[in-house]
Amino acid sequence: MPDTSHQISRLVKHRGVTIPTFLYGTAWKEAQTEALTSAAIESGFLGIDTANQRRHYDEAGVGKGVQLALAKKNLQRGDLFLQTKFTYAASQDHRLPYEPEADYTTQVRQSFTSSLEHLNASYLDSYILHDPASSQGLNAADWEVWRAMETLQKSGSAKLIGVSNIGFEQLQLLVEGSEVKPAFVQNRCYARTRWDAGIRALCDANDMIYQGFSLLTANSVELNRPEIHAISKRLGCSIAQIVFRFALQIGMIPLTGTTSKSHMQEDLASYEIELTEAEIDMIENIAFIDK
Repeated sequence: MPDTSHQISRLVKHRGVTIPTFLYGTAWKEAQTEALTSAAIESGFLGIDTANQRRHYDEAGVGKGVQLALAKKNLQRGDLFLQTKFTYAASQDHRLPYEPEADYTTQVRQSFTSSLEHLNASYLDSYILHDPASSQGLNAADWEVWRAMETLQKSGSAKLIGVSNIGFEQLQLLVEGSEVKPAFVQNRCYARTRWDAGIRALCDANDMIYQGFSLLTANSVELNRPEIHAISKRLGCSIAQIVFRFALQIGMIPLTGTTSKSHMQEDLASYEIELTEAEIDMIENIAFIDK
């Protein structure tokens, strides 16, 4: 349920696993990946999101950044939540983390092993299917990949599994047909869909936590409305802080991919502000004001 009345914890339990309620995303960082991952952890982020997809991520750079930060902050591996993804070849470039001619079960196993090596880890806290194979339905490849991921979860190699970039009907099919239901759903989140309201409701009904990314970049027009600026003035905070606090109060795990160290700290300061129920309702419907 949305938490709109009191301080939100930075760590919660979900299916027996401790998870952070705010994640740092590492897409599109390239040569800066190691330094920015380390800076995020040093700034206070305890959850890192990446993918074994060299086209958009440098997972090995993330691993180096994690090790650097662990040493600097005198932390242990268990103090961090590491989440990465299996990505189909169609969304990769030539730098594949598996043999493309192998069956999907083997591809998942090879990609997962590669991720453990990149992240210098013996297990992953969360393993995500990056996208279903097509925009409609779930095909045989999706089910083979999901069964392989279920095996990883059952073995303890991945504590939790989930899916990203998925539609409502696809998620319904996955929930209905899976033996291990997704623990997380990670989607690009648009104000014009009332912040993915349908999928968030499906998550709430099935013990799944919604992770939202592109909260700022996908909603620049809506976030420039005077109603949002009025909240910023009232609280003396940034627009980004309002959006991340909104996400936290409605039960969403937000992701930020900022490359600014000062913004990392500012984003985490979202925990220190609080929106009223009226403000939450207004933001949920911000794309439909005056329509």
